[in-house]
Amino acid sequence: MENFINSLAGLELLSSAVLIFDPQGQIIYANAAAENLLESSFKTLSHLTLKDLFPTSESLASVFEEALAHRFADKRLDLVLERAGRESLQAHVIVTALDNPDAPVLIELRQNVQQLKLDREERLLDQSQANKELIRNLAHEIKNPLGGIRGAAQLLELELPERELKELREYTQVIIKEADRLQTLVDRLLAPHRRPHIVGDVNIHEVCERVRSLIMAEFPQGLTIRRDYDLSVPEFRGDKEQLIQAVLNIAHNAAQALSQRIADGDALLTFQTRVARQVTLAKVRYRLALDLHITDNGPGIPADIQDRIFYPLVSGKPGGSGLGLTLAQTFVQQHMGVIECESRAGCTDFRILIPLP
Repeated sequence: MENFINSLAGLELLSSAVLIFDPQGQIIYANAAAENLLESSFKTLSHLTLKDLFPTSESLASVFEEALAHRFADKRLDLVLERAGRESLQAHVIVTALDNPDAPVLIELRQNVQQLKLDREERLLDQSQANKELIRNLAHEIKNPLGGIRGAAQLLELELPERELKELREYTQVIIKEADRLQTLVDRLLAPHRRPHIVGDVNIHEVCERVRSLIMAEFPQGLTIRRDYDLSVPEFRGDKEQLIQAVLNIAHNAAQALSQRIADGDALLTFQTRVARQVTLAKVRYRLALDLHITDNGPGIPADIQDRIFYPLVSGKPGGSGLGLTLAQTFVQQHMGVIECESRAGCTDFRILIPLP
């Protein structure tokens, strides 16, 4: 049996979950993708049977018995697998009968949503790159005329006759102030491309604690920040200041969205860190990745902008610039990572994934 298990090393490289069972339905092997999908270590899974994992899935149990009897070589089916105490799992299931009396059945689970998720991430990445290039070029095109407009307004103000200066200066000042406001906006659009990438060792928990202290200083009453850290997350090479800014932009948006709950005294913001296994980011497969969740119990992101929240100048709050999440996404992408978001009333979850060494 030990030689058989050792021969399965190649399955660790698969993105789909693989489980191997003994004749009694006990799990004797689970690859890393299975541990990740089922949110359990192999040590935990090795004490479970197929019925323990999916207690109400009679279809899967029936197919398992057929595989034991070698009534087929392999069978494919789409199932909704109910799990005790957890969300149901929509999966494409492949059941294979093996020629090994001690390990007669192999089950492969592929989440139906996984491929859609990968396609969506790829599309968003391409769109994000195109948007950044467009914004950068547009910002440079705006920058030069702005300087000329502001300078012309200042010269015009100097040329105004003394008797008309008091009445007309108001108009020249409007031109100057609006030019300055647009200049500030352009500078923020160009900021990620100007700032040098300073690489060093980053401890993500130091980043979270720094952001936590800044948020608590601004919202000292009515807001609770819960920390759920996995201290085994290793340090990685990155730009600490950029990551602080990225996490701060997300957390600050969340705190502002919690304004009503802060007033009621039951606002909750959660920082959770984990290690994700066998993660695909920007078409590249990584064995380990930082999995940081920033979750709030606010009203949720409006449905009409959920697919556009990382676009420049898209904001869900009055007076917002729509640049905070754009900058956060840019900084995380510079670390070969991605930001994902799921939102509904009562729960908005931003997930940052960054490759680990």
